[in-house]
Amino acid sequence: DSGMNMDIDQGFYRHVDVPDHVHYIVAFFVLVIGAVGVTGNALVMYAFSCNKKLRTPPNFFIMNLAVSDFLMAITQSPIFFINSLYKGWIFGETGCKMYAFCGALFGISSMINLLAISIDRYIVITKPLQSIAWTSARRTCLIIALVWLYSLFWSLAPLLGWSSYIPEGLMTSCTWDYVTATPSNKSYTLMLCCFVFFIPLGIISYCYLCMFLAIRHTSRDVTQLGSQVRKSTLIQQQSIRTEWKLAKIAFVVIIVFVLSWSPYACVTLIAWAGYASILNPYSKAVPAVIAKASAIYNPFIYAITHSKYRCCLLFTNQSKYKRGCKDLYFFS
Repeated sequence: DSGMNMDIDQGFYRHVDVPDHVHYIVAFFVLVIGAVGVTGNALVMYAFSCNKKLRTPPNFFIMNLAVSDFLMAITQSPIFFINSLYKGWIFGETGCKMYAFCGALFGISSMINLLAISIDRYIVITKPLQSIAWTSARRTCLIIALVWLYSLFWSLAPLLGWSSYIPEGLMTSCTWDYVTATPSNKSYTLMLCCFVFFIPLGIISYCYLCMFLAIRHTSRDVTQLGSQVRKSTLIQQQSIRTEWKLAKIAFVVIIVFVLSWSPYACVTLIAWAGYASILNPYSKAVPAVIAKASAIYNPFIYAITHSKYRCCLLFTNQSKYKRGCKDLYFFS
């Protein structure tokens, strides 16, 4: 048994014995995820590029999310798909590192981007006066640049010797080595889970709790004021309600994202805790596919929750569009 384990742990390509049809089923799902992810996010990017009114600072984050989801789908799915057809990793060690690096970079940037959206909404809703200075286009672009730099730090680390990128699951995709129990691997897995998943999640939850309480608070205040004061407060409340609409859409986006990455986080932490032996190839491959699918949902969420986004896609021709959607702010 120990001999067999050595055989599995050594060397870059480890063959996994699973029936052929398993690879083909995975290939089918990956193909669908790729096609939908590329098309959906391309439509979001298209809606933004052909419409000036969509280019408000809060929407830069949405655009950035679409870009990173688009890149996630286009770099991951085709390679994963081809490997599944060949029933193993065929792109060599460098290919594996590049593939895993892209998966990490775009996956992490999506998560940190959601964190930025939550903080942005939190400031706009709970501190409306300070937020006027806050939501400038320049500052938003700076924050987006920081999001990418932070993601770059975590995704470059395994290429520079802190953990490493290896084939995973059914050996048809690659990720950081959370299976081999070395101090370097274990520290990276733990830090990654904390600083890219659990801590951002905590901050996001805090932001939403504060927003929710602030919204409830303003609604309660208005009912107790006199008619004169009430008018100006209602105007303010209207703008807060507008901001809250975006916060609600972002909330759905965040929940869906977290649900797609949770199985993966669980698997890596099980391995981190020293129980890697209980994980079979399926239990590592399925969460990876679910995580890759995190890139496909957002365009649907916008289309379902946002009438004006649908409007923009339907009337991409500017003149038709002006008749069709007069006041198009993506989130208003």
